[in-house]
Amino acid sequence: MQIRQVYIRSLFNQALTVFSRHCQLCLGPSDSHSDICSACQAELPWLGSHCAQCALPLHDTSPGTLCGQCLQQPPAFRQVIAPFTYRFPLDSLIPAFKYHNQLASGRLLVPALIQAIQHHHNEYDQALPERLLPMPLHRQRQAQRGYNQAFELARPVARALGIQLDRHSLLRRQSTPAQQGLSANERRRNLQDAFHCPQPEQIHGLHLAVLDDVVTTGATANEVSRTLLKAGAASISIWALARTP
Repeated sequence: MQIRQVYIRSLFNQALTVFSRHCQLCLGPSDSHSDICSACQAELPWLGSHCAQCALPLHDTSPGTLCGQCLQQPPAFRQVIAPFTYRFPLDSLIPAFKYHNQLASGRLLVPALIQAIQHHHNEYDQALPERLLPMPLHRQRQAQRGYNQAFELARPVARALGIQLDRHSLLRRQSTPAQQGLSANERRRNLQDAFHCPQPEQIHGLHLAVLDDVVTTGATANEVSRTLLKAGAASISIWALARTP
């Protein structure tokens, strides 16, 4: 039995080695150390010029430019950091990761997020946040889904950046209807009092990052930030895989 287990493990490791040499998107030979080949990386919808606060894609802007919405109604968070715009193939990869238990589809994009965070903080000479909080799911929705996609993203990000991962300082106390298809005003009303911080003394005076999969209108990010600031946090950054146009 032991010899058989060693043999099976050897075959598995060989298969894993062969598979890892191929791009996880096009399945062609990978010519880089990444799971995505350089050709596919070049075709990904990288976030270009964008609002310095909410990361809304903008055309031909200089660094530090704010969108009209952030100028008129500044959000509660300091900044959104995201490597991608929510377009193909992310509009297929992220739903597969989020709703269909295809965790590898989300983790495939984590290195780009880590690189974007490091680049941003180096460029602006900002200290990294002291804690990383995954965007919480209500316990009923997490029980139905079986996992929290934000937590699955936050684990490797926290480990790579050396930041404490905090699952307990931000909870969702209301199981609100899904945000898809709602207007910005409807999203804000839908999220009112949806979150709470059970132990505010644990985050008092800290710079926090909240990680989500996608930032759409920014309504969820803003409500979460308001909740944490009210509880005593010093400032909030939002990290996400992608920003919708």
